[in-house]
Amino acid sequence: MSRLKKSVKIGDICLDGKKIYIQSMLSVPSTDIEGSVRQAQELENSGCEIIRAAIPDMDAVKLIPAIKEKVSVPLVADIHYDYRLALAAAEAGVDKIRINPGNIGSKERVKAVVNACRTGNIPIRIGVNAGSLEKDLLEKYGSPVPEALAESAMRHVRILEECDFDDIVISIKSSDVVCMINSYRLLAQMCGYPLHLGVTEAGTERMGIIKSAAGIGSLLADGIGETIRVSLTDDPIKEVYAAKDILRALGKGGGVNVVSCPTCGRTRIDLIPLAKKVEDAVRDIDKDITVAVMGCAVNGIGEAGEADIGIAGGDGCAVLFRNGKMLRKIDESEALDALLAEIEKL
Repeated sequence: MSRLKKSVKIGDICLDGKKIYIQSMLSVPSTDIEGSVRQAQELENSGCEIIRAAIPDMDAVKLIPAIKEKVSVPLVADIHYDYRLALAAAEAGVDKIRINPGNIGSKERVKAVVNACRTGNIPIRIGVNAGSLEKDLLEKYGSPVPEALAESAMRHVRILEECDFDDIVISIKSSDVVCMINSYRLLAQMCGYPLHLGVTEAGTERMGIIKSAAGIGSLLADGIGETIRVSLTDDPIKEVYAAKDILRALGKGGGVNVVSCPTCGRTRIDLIPLAKKVEDAVRDIDKDITVAVMGCAVNGIGEAGEADIGIAGGDGCAVLFRNGKMLRKIDESEALDALLAEIEKL
């Protein structure tokens, strides 16, 4: 049974527990409108389903109409402290606003943002971060432990609820993977709002993906989370592909699932580069299939018998197989092209 009690619409998509949406954030300086638009288009083309842009000042509000003119996926304005930026973003037609209601000033300012969002049917994402936890909660708990982060999130939720507003999405991020997991698990027990998952400041590509897979993957396996972002100190396009891979690994995302063996002394084909070439070649193929790349013709077909299509190395040759049954033998040099040709037929 889904924990979700409140569905939230963002632009043309709905966070209702039926699908997990991939989010990323523009990394181009907000002063570069042309570059921001170009990167937003690249993100959409790579499969990003929600795009977030930092709005640090009034000049950055110009990004909103410029991006929405060229991109069809929902756009989120990331705003800190200045409630007037939220009002301007709402007026400019943004699809969602990310704020901390507790750090934008008086209750009157919060109400002004809520009223603007209500008028524009714009949801608000409450973004709690371990690095910016309220001083009283740090004093109470001693450090940004899960209990402190969850309490902070619910404090912000109550501020919006007191303004009779419940189009709410919540994120509660930490760079500590275990803390992040436990924080979201606590929060999931406290409310039924959609949750946006992510390990913040996860690092560069290698460790960032590992941390995100551990944190996001654990929660998704628990049935927690409606949107995700893999935060990397790298090109945000890599965030999108990593997010797709996490969803695919959990059986929650479409596209080609590649399985390949780790190789052993029986391997008679140059498997590692072949597997990498296959993975690159099928990355953007929109087919819900499993493709196997195996190193041994003896065990490969049997071990990957559930694959829709696959290839296994032989002694100077390769074997194409489908659903555990051999199709034909081919020369090793033809392996990639032959496999892709069979995928095209599926």
